[in-house]
Amino acid sequence: MIPETKTLAGRFPGDFVFGVATAAFQIEGATKTDGRKPSIWDAFSNMPGRVYGRHNGDIACDHYNRLEDDLDLIQSLGVAAYRFSIAWPRIVPEGTGPVNEKGLDFYDRLVDGLKARGIKAFATLYHWDLPLMLAGDGGWTARQTAYAFQRYARTVIARLGDRLDAVATFNEPWCSVWLSHLYGIHAPGERNMDAALHALHFTNLAHGLGVSAIRAERPDLPVGLVLNAHSIYPGSDDAGDRAAADRAFDFHNGVFFGPVFKGEYPERFLSALGHRMPEIEPGDMETISQPLDWWGLNYYTPMRVADDPAEGSDFPATVPAPPAGDLRTDIGWEVHAPALGDLVRKLNADYTLPDCYITENGACYNMGVENGVVDDQPRLDYIADHLGVTADLISEGYPMRGYFAWSLMDNFEWAEGYRMRFGIVHVDYERQVRTVKKSGHWYAALAGQFPKGNHREG
Repeated sequence: MIPETKTLAGRFPGDFVFGVATAAFQIEGATKTDGRKPSIWDAFSNMPGRVYGRHNGDIACDHYNRLEDDLDLIQSLGVAAYRFSIAWPRIVPEGTGPVNEKGLDFYDRLVDGLKARGIKAFATLYHWDLPLMLAGDGGWTARQTAYAFQRYARTVIARLGDRLDAVATFNEPWCSVWLSHLYGIHAPGERNMDAALHALHFTNLAHGLGVSAIRAERPDLPVGLVLNAHSIYPGSDDAGDRAAADRAFDFHNGVFFGPVFKGEYPERFLSALGHRMPEIEPGDMETISQPLDWWGLNYYTPMRVADDPAEGSDFPATVPAPPAGDLRTDIGWEVHAPALGDLVRKLNADYTLPDCYITENGACYNMGVENGVVDDQPRLDYIADHLGVTADLISEGYPMRGYFAWSLMDNFEWAEGYRMRFGIVHVDYERQVRTVKKSGHWYAALAGQFPKGNHREG
């Protein structure tokens, strides 16, 4: 049974934005072309044991060389907006120093191509591809990197800002901070709390400095931040597990939302780890907490935690708790759409938040092409269910303004390489052939109902 798009469309306001999303390193390839220099992900991918199968981003979806065809593909899906990221190593190849005009030219063509096709351009300035040269100075653990980001942001917006519809400073700082510096899963692969705490503050600072740079160039350009906030549930009703969930909320959400939306780090977090943070200089928190025009939520799966009884375990002192249901995607993530609603309600209760776009939501299912068709019904169901929750939130008065399916096409799934597929369009990596999946055809039918006058009567 395919969820009926007209009925679902009727639950959204006529100006709701339906889009698709990608990230530069995951699709572009052409890693040594036109002056681009290596990022930390190029180095990480080339180290044995870091990425599945030693896969790398050298070719990826070859989007850099297939730009016009891929823009036609986006247009064929009938979506109103495209969220993409800009590769810092293309623009300022060494992180600081000379600007690479050929890199800016590529994004000029991308943005102009979107405009020519009537598609809104939502740009992300940082989606994890830090120029490798900056790693030599400590990368995100160094304060100087925040100022390098500010200059990069100003450079990009000076060139492209007149044609962008919205810009985000960072994508999922949780990943580039905790997953990359504490858990060691993503580049640069550190497993060190002190490094992670430095990366935390300097990433937050870079966000604030980036907001200043963007507004200095284009005061009217809507600027935001994309956060993969975690919907956290205690493993049981036990008081210890409930307290663990509160600590986990501070650690996984509060250290980003608190500074940005309240100008402060969570108290429990600071009392546990504040003495290991870098110096917070006068003015830092004011820079970080400048008001935003919008924020983006990336949501995939809930987080379930229990109290960690081990002596001396670092804050938040939690261990994973088992999933509540049996439904999993092919990457092993629990499917639980109500968590999206619970999360948005809690975040809005705890913080004063601006308009929200769901900037990523989707599912990993690895079906291939059979007789020219990819029957990925579970992905279609996943997207439909999460859109249903989004419609519920709108009916409750939450300012949900748009939804971007992750992802436009199968791509380099970071540490998982090319074995995990999130696209609504299938990519045959050998031949670089794109095939729209069943979910993609369904999503196109839904997007085709927008933008229109308000769907609701009255």
